[in-house]
Amino acid sequence: MPTPFLDSIKNPDDLKKLKIPDLEKLAVEIREELVDIVSQNGGHLASNLGVVELTIALHKVFDCPRDRFTWDVSHQCYVHKLLTGRREQMKRVRQFGGASGFLSPVESPYDHYSAGHAGTAFSAALGMAAARDLKKSNEHVIAVIGDGTLTCGTTMEALNNTVHSTKRLIVILNDNKWAIAKNVGAIANYLNNMVTSPTFKRWHKKTEDLLERLKLGEVIKLERKAGEAAKGYLVQAAGHETGAPAVLFEEMGLSYYGPVDGHNLHDLIHMLEFAKNAEYPVVLHVLTEKGRGFQPAMDKPEPFHGCGQFDPDTGEFIKNTTIPGWNAVFGEAMIKLARDNQRMCCITGAMPSGTGLTKFAKTFPDRFFDVGIAEEHAVLFAAGLANNGLRPVCAIYSTFMQRAYDMIVHDVALQNLPVMFCMDRAGAVEDGPTHHGIYDISFLRSIPGLIQMQPSNEDEFNDMLLTMLQYAGPSAIRYPRGPAKGIPIKPVSKAIPIGKAVIVRKCSVSSGKKVTLWGLGNLLDMAIDTANLLEAGGIGCSVVNPRFIKPLDTETLAACARDAQAVVTFEDHSVEGGFGSIVLEALDNLGIHIPVIKMGWPDQFMEHGSTELLRKKYDLTAEAAAARVRASLPA
Repeated sequence: MPTPFLDSIKNPDDLKKLKIPDLEKLAVEIREELVDIVSQNGGHLASNLGVVELTIALHKVFDCPRDRFTWDVSHQCYVHKLLTGRREQMKRVRQFGGASGFLSPVESPYDHYSAGHAGTAFSAALGMAAARDLKKSNEHVIAVIGDGTLTCGTTMEALNNTVHSTKRLIVILNDNKWAIAKNVGAIANYLNNMVTSPTFKRWHKKTEDLLERLKLGEVIKLERKAGEAAKGYLVQAAGHETGAPAVLFEEMGLSYYGPVDGHNLHDLIHMLEFAKNAEYPVVLHVLTEKGRGFQPAMDKPEPFHGCGQFDPDTGEFIKNTTIPGWNAVFGEAMIKLARDNQRMCCITGAMPSGTGLTKFAKTFPDRFFDVGIAEEHAVLFAAGLANNGLRPVCAIYSTFMQRAYDMIVHDVALQNLPVMFCMDRAGAVEDGPTHHGIYDISFLRSIPGLIQMQPSNEDEFNDMLLTMLQYAGPSAIRYPRGPAKGIPIKPVSKAIPIGKAVIVRKCSVSSGKKVTLWGLGNLLDMAIDTANLLEAGGIGCSVVNPRFIKPLDTETLAACARDAQAVVTFEDHSVEGGFGSIVLEALDNLGIHIPVIKMGWPDQFMEHGSTELLRKKYDLTAEAAAARVRASLPA
């Protein structure tokens, strides 16, 4: 379909020339473009469809990149990128060499702040505004936060400090009632009560009429008088009727306006122009619809939040494999274990679908807790459950688990509480540096009493989960994104002896060059492939499935290493402080001094792209491993 208006936009200056009727046509074209792009590449669709008008209005009113935008989580930046000269790159979004699915200052000067986790936009924007004030410059700073972001502690901390840090900041509350899953908790109910209160709506309409009648300059002069008085009564009336206190933002010293229809460009532009001239911190409450303009995403916002390829005509997802994903295997295992253990319960942070716990939530609703985007609280909450006799499972992606590190140490491990940390998306993922789960081994390995493991297949995964459930202290398991191995799962799981590795291939030669290869989790197959390459050249190999990261099976390590000329470790993790480092330290303690070749990810923040392409680029392949082994052995 022709896209004449989108074709004309090379940068935001082109957009500023368009009148509202043409901007509305541009919004239609952008939605069609988004559906086309994401249906081919996968990505975040529903959230971007919901902010089309809001993004257009922001660029219509403000002068980016001089004026600075921050977004929570920044996954809804696709429209922003289309309007800032990156349309061709967006056609390959999240693909190697294409545009990132998140804001990236490296990619464009229009992206002011890199983000991939929730709860960052408000604090970062507040810092930018305070820096502007200190430098005595006059650019505008705008933070776009979601209603789900209000469950993040950092957002509340920023809100608490706003009026003490700056005199001028614009915060846009993008209220679509969803984080990834449906928003939960008191704050979500509070916002819903605000916007559905008849008194609130009545006084909101009067405030709108007032602003509409006055010219912008008069509004600025009279705002503190007529506007603030009307708004103040509005807030008090709404609070009185709903039983809630005065609006949260007002109590914290910010001036609140709204709610505004987030799909009405006239109203959005009007309110943004008003906020642009305010000399005090303001909050604009904008109501948007997640998935707007694409019926399948409107009907099912959660699966279209972050999705794979789909048919743009029907909305049906394209499945490239029938093998269940690791998260699906996890979800089924949780149900099985919960049937046998009445004390077991599951916790997640706004990700029941992503973690594979949707079915568990329906099967055991009383034993499932979605705490919203609040990883720190999730871990502390789990500690409280464990302290009172339950067996909590804390299912959080690896990249998000690092946000709760203090709670893991201080509140779980220090008290030796039996909390199970189940970390999906461990290893490199296509979303890039904010989402690569390649640091969890290093940040957990130093915690006393906490055991760590990683399965090589789904049957072993089930055995490990049972082992964790029976362990008397804290435990962690990591597993990757994507399809599992397709290995049959035995009907009854069997606990694994803690700290015991498995030799999956014994060395076939009694003399000559020999190495031992330790393939952790999903890279066990790479270790086997490397062994095949080396043995074809006359180098004998033993291959070990470590199973446990901590405690490491030092007995098996010593037996294999003393009969080898090198040890090779494989891990879907950073080589700095990872599994290879653990092996190296263990060998030193054992007094075995032979080369250790650590195969893993480099000590740098890696770009986005398929894991296959990233492995090739960074030499995390069997061929590269075999070459390094040959080079390390004496001639």
